[in-house]
Formats: sequence, C-alpha cells, structure tokens
Amino acid sequence: MADTLGASDDLLCTAPFWRRLRIMKETILDVLLYLFEHYFYDDPDAANDRESMLNGPIFQGLTQAGFSAVEINKAFDWLDALARQRPQSGAARHTAQPVRVYADVEQARLDTECIGFLMFLEQNGILDGEQRELVLDRVMALDQDEIDLDDLKWVVLMVLFNQPGAEAAFAWMEGQIFQDEPEPLH
Repeated sequence: MADTLGASDDLLCTAPFWRRLRIMKETILDVLLYLFEHYFYDDPDAANDRESMLNGPIFQGLTQAGFSAVEINKAFDWLDALARQRPQSGAARHTAQPVRVYADVEQARLDTECIGFLMFLEQNGILDGEQRELVLDRVMALDQDEIDLDDLKWVVLMVLFNQPGAEAAFAWMEGQIFQDEPEPLH
C-alpha cells in the first residue's frame, strides 16, 4: 500500500488518525490545514506574500506532499479572500449580538452540531457577529458539500489567526483543537 500513496507517505505517517483519510480526498481544507500546520503556525508572515508562496518552497512542499496545483491555487485564493476581509487594527467591533437565521444552503453544509458550536462561540465571546459571518463566508467558500465539527473548528482557528486583537480567542480555540477534553471558558 505504501507504494501507491506516492509523495504523501510522510504526511500520512505524521498526520493524526482522523486526518489520514481526509488527506486522500484532497480538498481545499486539506491544503489549508497542511499550510497552517507546516508553515503558518511557526511563521505567520508566510501567509502574507502569495508570490513567494506560489514560486517558492511552500508551493514545492505542497506538491511534494501530493496536492495538485489546482487545489493549491484554490487554497491560495481562499487565503486571499480571508486577507481581504481582515478588519483594520483598532477598528471598532460591534458588540450587539443579533440572532442569526441560517439560510438553507448554510444549513445544508453545516449540521446542527456545527451551528450550535458557532452559537456557543459567539455567546461566550470567542467570536463576535462579524467574525461569525467571516467564518461562515470561508466555510461556504470550501469545495465541500458538508462540513463536520472538526473542519469547522479549523476554519474558526484560521479566521481568528487572521484577526487583529483575537489572540486570546485564538489561544482558546487552539486548545479546543489540540486537547481531548474541551477547556472551560473563564
């Protein structure tokens, strides 16, 4: 079997079990997760220069990991759209939390558990209304028919990573992803 896996053998060996099957599918989210885990987490500025990502070691690393150029470019487009929606540092955030009614297309992609998790994050101050809408925008931009809770958590983490002043929320969300037991809010 190892001979049939090709360039992604190393990734498959180091990926957590729940991600191994997903890597074989190769979605935009898989490319984004690989980028985040292998490049952006240690060097946040690596995400800011698309030209160097396309023509440098990041693109080569992604292709060596087995991702297609089409999916890599879609992931870069996703990141560009996220960066364009980044609020200005120090911009006033809306604190009023209106009730969000989800459209049919959003409900088709996000199950009840995902929608409940977004509500939980918003009610507990991890996300504000604008950040929730950004998370929804980025979820809808993925090439997936359905998003599970683990995928949603990663999208939330990537959105918070891109938000000025969201360091505490990012740290809490990071703990939720990498811990077996959820950490209570303080």
